[in-house]
Amino acid sequence: MSKENVKPLVDIIQLCFLDREHLIPSLDDVTFETRPAEKIGVVGRTGAGKSTLLVALFRMCEIDSGEIFIDTVNIAHIGLTALRAFIIAQAQLSSQLGSKSKLAIIPQDPFLFSGTVRENLDPLEEHQDPQLWDALQRCHLVAAVRKLGGLQAPVGPGGSHLSVGQRQLICLVRAVLHNAKVSVGLEAANEIKEAKILCIDEATANVDQETDGYIQQTLRSSFRQSTVITIAHRVRTIMDSDRVMVMANGRVIEFDTPEVLLQDKSSQFYQVSNYEFQ
Repeated sequence: MSKENVKPLVDIIQLCFLDREHLIPSLDDVTFETRPAEKIGVVGRTGAGKSTLLVALFRMCEIDSGEIFIDTVNIAHIGLTALRAFIIAQAQLSSQLGSKSKLAIIPQDPFLFSGTVRENLDPLEEHQDPQLWDALQRCHLVAAVRKLGGLQAPVGPGGSHLSVGQRQLICLVRAVLHNAKVSVGLEAANEIKEAKILCIDEATANVDQETDGYIQQTLRSSFRQSTVITIAHRVRTIMDSDRVMVMANGRVIEFDTPEVLLQDKSSQFYQVSNYEFQ
């Protein structure tokens, strides 16, 4: 089946959201779609609307107009609990919401809570030790965890004794374990759909290039079958994406493969890339 005949996994149509505080559109007629297992990079200046797009995808804000479909289902027809039931960033909600969701997110500011390494990795106690160590291995964290004292080692509030990179990699381990592959019961219709979508909100903005490289390697190896939407601080982070979206003033101004965008010297992506790699 050609790519043109593949049903989009995420389909966003004429999405608009008005920033009530500044009375300007944070999202302005945003329309695009992603294919299953496609890797999408999103870039743009601060205030371009990148993070607001993810907020809308998780229905953490009520959009003013437009529609969002996931696996052909309008998310406006899905209960919020079902849609956001397990958000990787908010491990403290796990016991209340369960582990079923269409979406997972790794945020810019990793969330860790007081407890053990094991409790931070697997708050619902769904995995055995070999699975935890395997996920740690994939995320290049085995040595760091062993140095701490193993899975039962204590983690202080916010993981303050860990580096920013280590805290971010722990969030990545959670995503690897969960792998965003779940079943969601649609409340409006008595059916089950499955989707695998991982959203990354500038998760590498505050980590060094070595940790950034580890994260990208893990994403490529552990999320091959997942649709991954990455909001990037560094262009190099999303250079191997299937397609790149450039946003400005709440609008999608460019959306194509990195190769096509880099061939156009007038494109925003070319200019940003050229500046970063100088």
